[in-house]
Amino acid sequence: MIKVEFEIKNRLGLHARPAATFVQACNKYRSEINLIFNSRAVNAKSIIGVLALGVAYGDRIEVEADGEDEEAAIEEIKDLLETKLVEMS
Repeated sequence: MIKVEFEIKNRLGLHARPAATFVQACNKYRSEINLIFNSRAVNAKSIIGVLALGVAYGDRIEVEADGEDEEAAIEEIKDLLETKLVEMS
């Protein structure tokens, strides 16, 4: 299992389009992936779960991946949260 903390740099947070992009990336992997915010964990492959957390700009989240492709999943999520979603602002 891998757990990594990130700061949300997209000015819109994880809402609508950025959340959909995040969920689509997570769904590429067989590993279980959870998004943790304010002590609440949701399935990162669920758009409803991700949106329900209400993650905003500047919030700190944790992403936890567990499974056969967990390293690849975390690498793509890291690139997404630190680069690609920032450009969607």
